Amino acid sequence: MIRLWTPATMPQPASRYNQCALAEGATRRLEISGQIGIHPDGTLAEGLAAQLDVALANVDRALEAAGMSRANLMKITVYLTENSPEAVATYRVRRDLWVEENPPPAATLLIVAGLASPALLVEVDAVAAG
Repeated sequence: MIRLWTPATMPQPASRYNQCALAEGATRRLEISGQIGIHPDGTLAEGLAAQLDVALANVDRALEAAGMSRANLMKITVYLTENSPEAVATYRVRRDLWVEENPPPAATLLIVAGLASPALLVEVDAVAAG
């Protein structure tokens, strides 16, 4: 059982995520390594929005391989290489579309100087339980 919420005693989230994620009675925990905007065939998506979509789709693939879904997500951490209001807005839009109607997991967004390759614009890691 996963409970996602923002306690009334904490600051309200700046966008669609929750401050807390609690797994109770969960016997399985899935830690998903950082996913980047590379398709399963090895090609890199072009542009931030496309790389975000592919990285999030890769998270979906990991969840599915473990017999889980987005409903099992507890937390995502996103690393962006572009520090601009436009990049943050793009991230929030793509994340919200991906979360859909599920309760949003806890989330952390970091702006970083770079990733493993200069061509990579985003990396997403995730934790799920269930």
